Amino acid sequence: MEKNSTKNGVSRRKFLAGTASTVAAFTIVPRRVLGGKGFVPPSEKVNVAGVGVGGMGRGNLARMALLDRTEEEGYKPTDENISPVNVVSLCDVDRNYSARTYKLFPKAKVYDDYRKMLDKQKDIDAVLVATPDHTHAVIALKAINMGKHVYVQKPMTYTVKEARMLTEAARKMGVATQMGNQGHSNEGTRLICEWIWDGAIGDVKEVDMWTNRPIWPQGIDRPTGTPPVPKGLNWDMWLGPAPTRAYNPAYHPRFWRGYWDFGTGALGDMGCHVMDPVFWALKLKYPTSFEASVSRYMHYKPGDKWGSIVHDSDTYPNASKIHYEFPAREGMPAVTANWYDGGLLPKRPEALEAGRRMGDGSNGVFFHGTKGTIMCGCYGENPRLIPETAMKAYKRPPKTIPRIEGSHEQDWLRACKGQGVACSNFDYSGPLTEMVVAGNLAMRFPGEKLMWDGDNMKVTNLPEANDYVHRRYRQGWTL
Repeated sequence: MEKNSTKNGVSRRKFLAGTASTVAAFTIVPRRVLGGKGFVPPSEKVNVAGVGVGGMGRGNLARMALLDRTEEEGYKPTDENISPVNVVSLCDVDRNYSARTYKLFPKAKVYDDYRKMLDKQKDIDAVLVATPDHTHAVIALKAINMGKHVYVQKPMTYTVKEARMLTEAARKMGVATQMGNQGHSNEGTRLICEWIWDGAIGDVKEVDMWTNRPIWPQGIDRPTGTPPVPKGLNWDMWLGPAPTRAYNPAYHPRFWRGYWDFGTGALGDMGCHVMDPVFWALKLKYPTSFEASVSRYMHYKPGDKWGSIVHDSDTYPNASKIHYEFPAREGMPAVTANWYDGGLLPKRPEALEAGRRMGDGSNGVFFHGTKGTIMCGCYGENPRLIPETAMKAYKRPPKTIPRIEGSHEQDWLRACKGQGVACSNFDYSGPLTEMVVAGNLAMRFPGEKLMWDGDNMKVTNLPEANDYVHRRYRQGWTL
């Protein structure tokens, strides 16, 4: 899910004016004087390469370049002098799907293999990774190890171990990082933190989180047939580290997210958005346990007797519930965090007025405290104490968390120039991603409570579950 409006009500004109004044103060600073190898002086543009630019990546690059957007035409080129970036290269395995993006940035060099791009093109400062989930880690880690700043779409990685490896590599290399959970730049997420830290609802001991996803096919068999690979699509590169299988339009370009081999399902799609204010406000890190219950895909094998039911699927379940347990930390009590998807919902709080929708209608969070409840939508938007009488009676504390000007992408670009740290850098978003994808690990063993040693990334009570802390890459692919 993506939002195109400028955050916090800051208009594009005001953001550019603020950026211009900041840049002006640094125009005499040469690149060699700026502290930190690989950081771009504020007076220069960041040379950005995009990998996976046919869908989400197109919007990310457009916001980096401050392109104008219209309802009728979509993004369109604007004055190059305004853009804080040079989009120097574009890499996508599908040249037809990415053709619109190539037109937006006609000066960029085009590739279908990110390895060739990074090895050949020496003018790249920073890399956007917006490919399907299963290839995030291999692309991002290569870029990080080459000293490139990286912006990686959510979820940061497919597995827990990949997230830990990227976090540690980014810290070692000292590069600027950002995960594409754009709600972390929002006002609402910051308000939730400030209210909870102010004691607005007392001690939070339970949280409910939900989404209406999936809105794509799940709980189905592997598609049949072997249609020809479309011209312009490098299918082998699209597969990346995933197991080899024949091309099918059921996977690319839109519905890969629901397949175990490629995506991270409803939880991976929305968890980094919906869980974000929970993870931040409650100062979470590693859970001590997690457990799942899922809808089961059942079918009868042809020729078998009635009652020979097979429980398997090539895709994630249509619906799931995940329960995470977190220990006490930083003066906060132990907390249970409950996740619901596929149309499942938490119990409606008695304090929520009749006829009032839960969350934003599609996604939401309830923070249940000893003194009240906070409700918000996706991205932490529109946070409210419930009932509304409690909200009106609450005296809000001062705003103490720095606000983000402009977009989530612009926040990262400032970090690429050494102007602070991006708000969802990997030291924050890496552990958040681990929490999210640990839920998918739990789905492999529904009904089992998995005890988790977060420091060592290990399930301590069910050894076979550790096979899913990381995945086995197909031959020729490594991290």
